[in-house]
Amino acid sequence: MAVQSHDERYGHKRATWEQAKNEAIRALVARARSGGDPTISYSELTTHIPSIPFNPEDYGFHALLYEISEEEDAAGRGLLSVLVVHKDGDGRPGRGFWDMAKKLGRDTRDKERFWAEEVTLVLTHSRNHPLAA
Repeated sequence: MAVQSHDERYGHKRATWEQAKNEAIRALVARARSGGDPTISYSELTTHIPSIPFNPEDYGFHALLYEISEEEDAAGRGLLSVLVVHKDGDGRPGRGFWDMAKKLGRDTRDKERFWAEEVTLVLTHSRNHPLAA
């Protein structure tokens, strides 16, 4: 793991990192509020973050998602990155999401139930999210 200075996050200036987080949050909240399928693929989400040109596999991108979910959860709005899923395959979040959920005290033994409940929580709070457009 790279050493982070106070002014940088994963090789990006702190202000740029925070801007990228806000761009990602806005994209996720907009998707949640759209009324359609609330999920978005990792690769599609990267296209909504112009301030940092992430690759969907970048460690920094996944760290950004972790920070977003950690902060949103602390605010009582759930793990927002629950909406970010694999484009192919199971259509669910990747292993890092499940590891984070466990670390934050969630019971993930029944993954389908947990996933559905967390999506519902996020959708409920997206209606009045402070970064909603």
